[in-house]
Amino acid sequence: MEAIVAVFSDWGIGSEGTQQVVLKADRRHFRDLTDGAAVLVGRRTLGDFPGGKPLKGRTNLVLTRQDLDIPDAIVVHNPEEAAEAAAGLGRCLVIGGASVYRQMMPWIDCVHITKIRLAPPSDSFFPNLDDLPEWTCTEAGPWLEEDGVPYCFCTYVRSGKKEESPHGS
Repeated sequence: MEAIVAVFSDWGIGSEGTQQVVLKADRRHFRDLTDGAAVLVGRRTLGDFPGGKPLKGRTNLVLTRQDLDIPDAIVVHNPEEAAEAAAGLGRCLVIGGASVYRQMMPWIDCVHITKIRLAPPSDSFFPNLDDLPEWTCTEAGPWLEEDGVPYCFCTYVRSGKKEESPHGS
């Protein structure tokens, strides 16, 4: 299982349920990596999507403890059920929020990170993979800039896992 996330310099990912800084290049990167794949999202993060609806062009798994019927989504109620459902779908990326990333980390072996060189106040954080010995940055693109905001795309792989390029590079 993979994950995709944009992190700030302090590994913050958001405040009050939303991203404080949104980059068009990061949105394109997200769309390119998740298009045609399955995505695993929490119910609250799903509510932050356009219209609060599942993403088009992807199989959407929604992790929630609530007994909900969400049109165009597969509802799962715990991390084990999510991992089992994802295993039958081929490529699956965890896309947030913070509690879903935290719950699914035991199953994640590859993380696509957009590092944004800013540190706005955040109340949600992704684990700092640079501080975790089992994670290695296997790919780091050049630092780019959008509207004066520096960013770069990186890929981290958990040790002992064979890296498989999901997009042919």
